[in-house]
Amino acid sequence: MRAKDLLGRRGEELAAGYLESLGMRVVDRNWRCPEGEIDIVALDGDVLVIAEVKTRRSLAYGHPFEAVGVEKLARLHRLGAAWCRDHEPRMLRRRVDVIAVLDDGVREPAVEHLQGVG
Repeated sequence: MRAKDLLGRRGEELAAGYLESLGMRVVDRNWRCPEGEIDIVALDGDVLVIAEVKTRRSLAYGHPFEAVGVEKLARLHRLGAAWCRDHEPRMLRRRVDVIAVLDDGVREPAVEHLQGVG
């Protein structure tokens, strides 16, 4: 497996643990459909959370949040609706969160979380 893939997988593991530490319940990981992939699907009380995880080793190419633009957010909202159609059609409330993980492999990884993006 490529180093980039390993970094991304580690970031998703850290993000899932972080969400669980906040009391959320992770219900799906790396869900795919023809339109794309959702990194993490979680429940925050009665709200379905579609979480996009961006992991970087440094800020050399910008903050991980900068990698999630308008088009990506629109796709995440569509993917959330598709996930609901396949799994939880009664789930009406949902939001998109973005989680940034900075992990240089030396210091403790830093996790930042934006709720209700876009």
